[in-house]
Amino acid sequence: MRNRLMIMPRMIMAIITTVITITTVITTTITTTSIATTIITTITPMLMTTSEPAAVDAGRGMTADEAAALYRLMTWLSPAFPVGAFSYSSGIEWAVEAGDITDAASLRDWLAAMLGEGSGFCDAVFLARAHRAASAQDAAGLREIAEFAAAFVPSRERQLETSTQGRAFIEIARSAWACAGLDDMIAACGSATVYPIAVGLVSAGHAVPLGPAMHAFLHAVVSNWISAGARLVPLGQTDSQRILASLEADVASTAKRAQNASLDDLGSATFRADLASLRHETQYTRLFRS
Repeated sequence: MRNRLMIMPRMIMAIITTVITITTVITTTITTTSIATTIITTITPMLMTTSEPAAVDAGRGMTADEAAALYRLMTWLSPAFPVGAFSYSSGIEWAVEAGDITDAASLRDWLAAMLGEGSGFCDAVFLARAHRAASAQDAAGLREIAEFAAAFVPSRERQLETSTQGRAFIEIARSAWACAGLDDMIAACGSATVYPIAVGLVSAGHAVPLGPAMHAFLHAVVSNWISAGARLVPLGQTDSQRILASLEADVASTAKRAQNASLDDLGSATFRADLASLRHETQYTRLFRS
């Protein structure tokens, strides 16, 4: 009996010790688990934040005005805009017959000269002046630059080319793309509205910035020259695109010069191209009007 009484306290103590141990283990496990959960919960968002790539800035996009300007420039200076540009070669037809232009390389050199030192640069200056006068609503200045541009051509065919396209551009733009004040600007020019003047005043009337209008205009002019040359030499489509790509820097530099030029900077050093325009008038067989 005594032995049993001695055993009982020992058993109770053992049980109590075991319970305490289990409780401690459970408590420790729960605490550890809670800590681990807390750590994971805290760190996970940090890992997600730091491990994800930085958000790509897709850009602000275009404003409504910028989108409208781009849409109109793409329309007005597209080959599909019916000003009849495809029927003019700016003397390139005679240059091909005379042997001055025989392949892609010689066509590229000829056009680079026309663009930077000839009619391309001069027309760009006239466009810039017309755009600024129209934007300032300077009727007297607009008329003066329009008359100057109409007189600044070396041959009858060149005059026909630029004046016919100018009139067509004005008529179509006014019919399909009317805007406030456009009729007044056209009237201010009188009867002298050559192609670069027409593009300048219509762009200004629609609040299209000068820089984009200038680049689009020169791109259209160069593209038409290349199209004429490709048909006359002839050249394939790939060669034509190579020429257009190689003239990208020339277009940009000519546009920059023209925007900063004064009327005193006007002048042409492309005498052979001017002679080609004159000789084309009496050329026996012709595909183009100039």
